[in-house]
Amino acid sequence: MVVTRLFLRIHSLPLATLPPKLFFPKLPLTVSLCYSTTTTTTITTTQALTQTRIHDPALSYGPSLHKGTKPQAEYQQQEQQDDIIDEQNFIRVFDLAALRVPAKDCFALESRLRGHLLNWPRIRNIARVPGDEVDPEVIDLLGRQGQGFSTEEKEEGNLVSLERRIYGKAEGDGDVLSPVLYRDKLARTFNSQGYGLLGDEFKGKTRKWKGSTRLLLLDERYAARDVEDLPEAIKVVLKEDMKESTESAFELVRCKLTLFYDYWQMNEILEGLLPKGIIVPSAFETVGHIIHLNLKEEHLPYKNLIAKVVLDKNKPKIKTVVNKIEAIHNDYRTMQLEVLAGNHSLVTTVVENGMRFHVDLTTVYWNSRLATERQRLLNGFTHHDVVCDVFSGVGPLAVSAAKIVKRVYANDLNPYAVEYLERNCVVNKVERKLEVFNMDGRRFIQALFASEKAKRITQVVMNLPNDAAEYLDAFRGIFRDRPKNGDFTFPMIHVYGFSKAQDPEFDFHERIRIALKEMAVDVKMRRVRVVAPGKWMLCASFVLPETVAFADSKLDV
Repeated sequence: MVVTRLFLRIHSLPLATLPPKLFFPKLPLTVSLCYSTTTTTTITTTQALTQTRIHDPALSYGPSLHKGTKPQAEYQQQEQQDDIIDEQNFIRVFDLAALRVPAKDCFALESRLRGHLLNWPRIRNIARVPGDEVDPEVIDLLGRQGQGFSTEEKEEGNLVSLERRIYGKAEGDGDVLSPVLYRDKLARTFNSQGYGLLGDEFKGKTRKWKGSTRLLLLDERYAARDVEDLPEAIKVVLKEDMKESTESAFELVRCKLTLFYDYWQMNEILEGLLPKGIIVPSAFETVGHIIHLNLKEEHLPYKNLIAKVVLDKNKPKIKTVVNKIEAIHNDYRTMQLEVLAGNHSLVTTVVENGMRFHVDLTTVYWNSRLATERQRLLNGFTHHDVVCDVFSGVGPLAVSAAKIVKRVYANDLNPYAVEYLERNCVVNKVERKLEVFNMDGRRFIQALFASEKAKRITQVVMNLPNDAAEYLDAFRGIFRDRPKNGDFTFPMIHVYGFSKAQDPEFDFHERIRIALKEMAVDVKMRRVRVVAPGKWMLCASFVLPETVAFADSKLDV
């Protein structure tokens, strides 16, 4: 959950309370809403230098780049740090109405008026008034000073005393102090823009504000309404609050909410940047600090633009955006990647199932989208199991399984993957329970089941969807040299594959039976996910048939 903090600022002027007679420069009044450290919006009572009205009455409720006004000159003097995207084009200004209320009442009123407040995503309904924070001790000080003098003399004396308390000297003591905001002047500055008090029934409460105040941002539908046009529910709540507290006062304020580039979501920015008719890419894979895109042909002319937005909207966790250049064709399952934005380091750390895995995407394969499937397999393992992972990669399944089962035998053909697998075993402190091999998958199965280790293996995982089913022939006759009444276990095999057939389960089942040369194979089939239109990834789980394990390979053609 993102926690937002709202504050208002007036050109960094120091906080103090001044008498009305003091000269004030005419400065624009700004209310800024800051979201953590990156997202910033602004509410301002000044008119933009030049604005373009963007309005579509058919649009739904809430902020949109197709609503509000677009300032043309006010922010153009700011320098662009990156000329790939002109962030000024995504500034939108919205006219709003707000209730100025005592700070002590704002949370109670927010709760009672919830249905009539702005309620926009990532924007708090309560805003701070600039220069309006007054310490209670300061209020007491102003109340105690100047007894026996006229009103103007009291205010003059209060100011001198307050300045000496804050700055160590007053204006008459030497250096001229910078002009600062006077509370009553602030109220009149608001009113100068056409704001009014909340109806005739509240006239008795009109006076200088004492203590801090807040703005309750009202529903966008009330932006142009007068007091008389506000819903009766709002008026009733305020009347009741004023009856309960003799110190309550309210003002109806009109202000402007400015939303910058940082506020808008990734899909909203891309929709505004890409030509009409191009589908906005939204699916991507995250691997540590890297986002891996798989852009379509129509997106390639705008790949750098897309990558810049993706990077901006996923900082600071994401530091690199890459795109896969071509499909995987090599034996090591490594991808050809192009760095589109951010730093060029493809060495990262991934956390999965509470384990840390070091990965180099230039030399090894990793798929974060299979995390749920790996967890499903892990949930089926027990501490009595011995697991054989034929195509382990850097060990996302093998290392995690080593925390659960009795023993793990992990293998991969890629020497770089084996190097990272060994490193990940040490990082996660499972090196004593995991034995690593660097062999071809078929040779690994034959060698492992020819040894005494085969007696204890209960689970075999073959996650190489392109080719895993073709490796099943390695299980034919693995126990043919052993007595049938011997002490060994027929393992549960989990093999993965792709299918584009209309009936993917039947298609994959047929390929398994062909590889095993056995028609009577009781297979439990499961669809894992769609990897492309019409292409499914499946997992078939079955116990190795006895007829296959004791088959006579000499009879195989």
